[in-house]
Amino acid sequence: MTLKIIDRYILKKVLSTFFFVVLILMAIITVIDVTEKMDKFSKNNLDFNAILGYYLDFIPWIAGLITPITIFIAIIYVTSRMAGHTEIISILSSGVSFRRMLLPYLIASLVVASISFVLNGWVIPRATKSRLAFELQYFNNRYYFDARNIHLQVAPQVYLFIQNYNNVSNQGYQFSLERFDKNVLIEKLTAENITWDTAKHTWTLRLWKIHKVNDIFASTKNPDSIQFLTSGNSLDTALAISPKDFEAQERSYEGMTTPELFEHINKLKFRGASGVQMYEVDKQIRFAAPFTTFILVFMGVTVSSRKSRGGTGLQIALGFVLAFVFILFFLLTRSFAETGSMHPVVAAWTPNLIFIVISGVLYRYTPR
Repeated sequence: MTLKIIDRYILKKVLSTFFFVVLILMAIITVIDVTEKMDKFSKNNLDFNAILGYYLDFIPWIAGLITPITIFIAIIYVTSRMAGHTEIISILSSGVSFRRMLLPYLIASLVVASISFVLNGWVIPRATKSRLAFELQYFNNRYYFDARNIHLQVAPQVYLFIQNYNNVSNQGYQFSLERFDKNVLIEKLTAENITWDTAKHTWTLRLWKIHKVNDIFASTKNPDSIQFLTSGNSLDTALAISPKDFEAQERSYEGMTTPELFEHINKLKFRGASGVQMYEVDKQIRFAAPFTTFILVFMGVTVSSRKSRGGTGLQIALGFVLAFVFILFFLLTRSFAETGSMHPVVAAWTPNLIFIVISGVLYRYTPR
């Protein structure tokens, strides 16, 4: 379908308003953030280049965060002004249907949703990773790993156990690595402690022992069938874990690109680790968010395209109320999913489905 002059007119106004509002909001939020963090910058003696590098990572994150509400603001502003100037009435009176008039809005939604999907999936996570590392180094207190009795599956039929781990010295205590065959133990490696060698990028086992089962069938009935094979004071070995597995994991998914997020989820599921829900929710949201853009745009057009004698204030207010209810509902379902009370797919897509119905109702009662 060929775009007409009116299509290009609406598309240009929507996109220019959207990018203008994004720039304005980013500038305001950045200035506020600089003001709040100025004492921390001074306390850590950070120079201009370090601060600039931090905000080059901070700004893309803010842009991604405000995109849904910003496109809604742009749609409300452009459409309400057109309605106030009787442009909407003129378009409909010329024989253009309301559905046909939605075409440039849908194209604008597609442009914004596509940009947002790429930024949130690849660009922003890389910037966020640097930003979080900066905040951890200069703003946050040192993270201390306090979990005990850590059980992980590191390979098929291979399980790792560490009684406790010190992430300051990168040292674990009471280590064991058990290998099974058809759910029967056949080999066990134990050590009093393990330490990460930063030069070799391997683990050093101290006071280690290797035990092996002579008869895997008899071992379940006779503990004496488990024989001690060899031992030593020190042994360098590679394990399917690293000190990164014991770092702060709070919202770490924000620093992962979409392929990295998929890989990390598979690793956590394989290990049987807890906390997979947070990563699953973020994965689903990255695919549901583009559809949110379409819903907010459609809802914005339907509530602001009607001209009334009292002005468009009531319609605009209704649109903003619905938008903020949508965001609140979205945050609630996400919280439920992260705690395991709701399936990630349900949490990510339910707000979209509910507001599709609401938008459909608003569309039905919109004069066309």
